Amino acid sequence: MKKSAIAIIILFCSCAGRVSENRIVMKLSDSNRSITISGFNKAIINDIARDTDTNVWQGLLPVYKMPVDTDDKDFLTAQPGKYVVKDSLVVFTPDTAFKKGQVYFLRFFDYGDTKTAWQLLQAMEKPGTIRHTDLRFSY
Repeated sequence: MKKSAIAIIILFCSCAGRVSENRIVMKLSDSNRSITISGFNKAIINDIARDTDTNVWQGLLPVYKMPVDTDDKDFLTAQPGKYVVKDSLVVFTPDTAFKKGQVYFLRFFDYGDTKTAWQLLQAMEKPGTIRHTDLRFSY
C-alpha cells in the first residue's frame, strides 16, 4: 500500500504540466531613444495592436524608472510614451528621453502561464495572482 501511494505521487508530480519560459527580449534601439520588445506571437500581438491605445499598452508592458529604494517598485507611475507595433515587435518611445546612467525596468506580466492546482501548490501562489518579470536596462 505504501509503495503504491509513493508511485502515484511520483507519477502525479512527473505528469504535471511544465511552466513555459517566456522568451521576452528587450533592447535599446533608435540611438537609445526607444526600447524594442520581442518574443511575442505575431498574430496575437497584431490582434492586440488593432484595437488598443497607449493606455492599454502601459498596462500590458509598463516601463518604470528604477527608484532609489527598490522596495517602492510596486508603487511607481509608468513612464508615459508611445507604443508602436512593427511586425511582432513592440517599440516603446518615452515622452522624455531615457537619462544616461539611470536604471529603468520593463514589467512583463505573464498572462499566458496557465497553472494547474499542483503548480499553484508547488509555487505557493494564490489563485488569481499574476506573476511578473522585471527586465532591467540602462542607457
